[in-house]
Amino acid sequence: MKKTILFLSIATFVSTTSAFAATEYWVAKNAGTKKCEIVEAKPDGKTLMEIGKAAHKTKAEAETAMKAAADCK
Repeated sequence: MKKTILFLSIATFVSTTSAFAATEYWVAKNAGTKKCEIVEAKPDGKTLMEIGKAAHKTKAEAETAMKAAADCK
């Protein structure tokens, strides 16, 4: 019984941590304001336009990509 509870606790912890680690960052241009921003969900193509074709693993990578993007200058 103790082993089962321990296993379920570990499995819950691992699945919760991997969900947090899967956050992706996108560089998007707001259609209304024409300003670039970093978002955590893929832009919809209507209110937010995707800049670049890839998600970034960290916010720092997305910030670097935003500074380098011609559409964001």
